[in-house]
Amino acid sequence: MADDASSSSACTGNLIDNSINQDELIMKQQREIEKEISESIPLVGDLEPLSSLEKEYNEDPVYLLKIKDLTAKYKSMRRTRPDGNCFFRAFSYAYLEHLLTNKEEFDKFYEIAKNSKEILVALGFPQFTVEDFYETFMEVVQRVGEHAGGSPDELDSIREELHSKFNKQAYSDYIVVYLRLITSGQLQTQHDFYQNFIEGPRTVTEFCRQEVEPMYKESDHIHIIALSNALNAGVRVKYMDRGEGSQVIAHDFPDGVKPLVHLLYRPGHYDILYA
Repeated sequence: MADDASSSSACTGNLIDNSINQDELIMKQQREIEKEISESIPLVGDLEPLSSLEKEYNEDPVYLLKIKDLTAKYKSMRRTRPDGNCFFRAFSYAYLEHLLTNKEEFDKFYEIAKNSKEILVALGFPQFTVEDFYETFMEVVQRVGEHAGGSPDELDSIREELHSKFNKQAYSDYIVVYLRLITSGQLQTQHDFYQNFIEGPRTVTEFCRQEVEPMYKESDHIHIIALSNALNAGVRVKYMDRGEGSQVIAHDFPDGVKPLVHLLYRPGHYDILYA
């Protein structure tokens, strides 16, 4: 009987192990498929008419009504890769693109960007880590500044360069990393305020280490509030989901600041909108 019990226990253990291994294998395959799909999409896409969304939802009356509402206010969109970095990539691209047309606004932003490294180092971020990301970020920022407010031909040329840089992984990801660090710095500097947005027992610092600083972590309201406050840059996010009604709800960040960047949010993803 003891041998039978032992044999039965071993079989049960093997079944559990096999089940766990099978689940892990399925999850691994799913992650690989998602990664392959994601990498087939440009980091930042070309400008396309907003009506292109209708093809994605041509059999979904809820979304078609909301697309109709969107097209009354916006004409075009630019897609970003759905890799968890889409908010930071979409925001940075759209904001730098906007600053090309306004030298005065660029100069204000440049001062904030230039001083950001010292703030991060003072908060305890290792200087040698911050330095590389900062230098790449500022290289792109300075190229925008050299042409901000320029002639139409000059702006067309720098827009092409900006698009090219954002589609090179080394540049694009370094910009995303640095904006994640700026966001983390803002959260930690104003930790008493932002603690109210964090669910559960985590501190602001723990939240930053787990949800803000790592690449591929998706962004929520708290990320948008912190980054827009850190850069004093207005962002309007249009939330297109299955909520009631035919209108797409808009939220502006931070309160009282004119939106310069317009983003479209669909569950788990951000793209850029153009009026």
